[in-house]
Amino acid sequence: MKKTALVTGAAAGIGKACALRLARDGIQVGVLDLDLDGCKKVVAEIEGAGGKAIALQASIADRGQVTAAVTKLREAFGPVTILVNNAGISNFISFEELTDTDWDKMYEVNIKGTFIVTQVVVPDMKAAKWGRVVNISSSSAQTGSIEQVHYSASKGAVVSMTRSLAQALGPMGITVNNIPPGSVATTIMFEANRHRMRLDDLTKTIPVRRLGVPEDIANACAWLVADETGYVTGQTIGVNGGRVVS
Repeated sequence: MKKTALVTGAAAGIGKACALRLARDGIQVGVLDLDLDGCKKVVAEIEGAGGKAIALQASIADRGQVTAAVTKLREAFGPVTILVNNAGISNFISFEELTDTDWDKMYEVNIKGTFIVTQVVVPDMKAAKWGRVVNISSSSAQTGSIEQVHYSASKGAVVSMTRSLAQALGPMGITVNNIPPGSVATTIMFEANRHRMRLDDLTKTIPVRRLGVPEDIANACAWLVADETGYVTGQTIGVNGGRVVS
């Protein structure tokens, strides 16, 4: 029986790469994002390569929307036993200028949203006595980041959540791990880095001397959701070209 995965924030970037890679491995994929048109394009690409996928629209911070989307995915492909929590937001604001609204919004999406999606999907994994959860955190959770106190803190919470969930869900056959990407060439990264560091200077700080690409994260994700990695859980799998030590 084919496995079914839900990938959030999958209309572009890392989420899209993860969806494409899992589909290539024969997994049926729910492609979820606020950008429904983007999701449909990813689904078309998956189907064009012979895979199966469905486009889903939801805000991960809205339990009702998430529940409706997951129900639609179950009806299309069956129980969801693989989850990639990739959706999130990021911006740069100096600490002195941070508002309560800025802080609350970051946590609402990055940590509460991750909590909601995981809680909605986990019953399928418990019933199957098998499951894989991969949380996409951030290297800023390990190093900190100037003008991103709220973002780094929210992603640090994702790391802690991963460790606790691994302990809570391990007896049920469910593994939970997180990948903190380093500098990955996505539209969001280029926008965030604008006016801060020349890309060639940034590349010089990375031991492998190149930026990451979304497929680098997707490859690690594919390994973590495989049957063979059932003894790997609660781990931080750094995919950062050697720039950050996990």
